[in-house]
Amino acid sequence: MPESKKYSLNSSDLLSIGRGLLVACIGAVLTYLTEQIPNIDFGNYTPIVVAAWGVVANIVRKFLTESR
Repeated sequence: MPESKKYSLNSSDLLSIGRGLLVACIGAVLTYLTEQIPNIDFGNYTPIVVAAWGVVANIVRKFLTESR
């Protein structure tokens, strides 16, 4: 798809922005859920769990983007 002109966005740009927004929201929701899940204490493993959520968000991002 051709590049967008200065000070404008084409449909390809909007799709890219939407995908980025979706990935950011997924990561934020997963991080929020990690803290809100009752009766589960990750203790020392909390940083690992948060990193794992980041990996999940990256997998979703890869799934949503086109291969070139």
